[in-house]
Amino acid sequence: MWNERYSTVEYIFGTEPNDFLKEQYQHIPVGGRVLCLAEGEGRNAVFLAEQGYDVTAMDLSEVGLNKAVKLAGERGVKIKTQVADLADYQFGAQKWDAIISIWAHMPETVRQYVHAQIGLALKPNSVFIVEAYTEQQLAMDAVGGPPATQKQRFNSLVNLRAELSELEEIIGVEKQRMISEGTDHQGLSAVVQFVGRKN
Repeated sequence: MWNERYSTVEYIFGTEPNDFLKEQYQHIPVGGRVLCLAEGEGRNAVFLAEQGYDVTAMDLSEVGLNKAVKLAGERGVKIKTQVADLADYQFGAQKWDAIISIWAHMPETVRQYVHAQIGLALKPNSVFIVEAYTEQQLAMDAVGGPPATQKQRFNSLVNLRAELSELEEIIGVEKQRMISEGTDHQGLSAVVQFVGRKN
């Protein structure tokens, strides 16, 4: 499905970074090693590479990641890419200075599997940065987020706090905010934002 969605000339979520990531990336240790989950067409990975980070973009879609590499080249930076499925992805131990999860909407069992690895995968003083749609998105007049038939893919602050309890919460909020990212994320939207640090 994602290969098909990304098979367009335009970048369906745009080429500019996510607003929340742009506001919060300074929590990442300077020059650190960053993993971007479900990174799609690469806009966030490329932005972080422009800030001097060593970035790996992973996604199910080879088509999306090829567009990410193209965008990186146009911006004069390099990123690593990895085609992988979060359902069985191995994060490693004390490997990352930051892990980024922007709109990575997973089934509940996959989300719990991923979150169970975050604390081990992060180095000390590193961060996990998350923005996701909440189920309240279904009542919004906006474009974006999982369909109503996949409610378990929405996230919440309750889930994040329960599943990432080993991290120090720097930011944790559910809110409504305007989003304008390409054609596929538009309008006043219901989101959860979270930054957690491994001490």
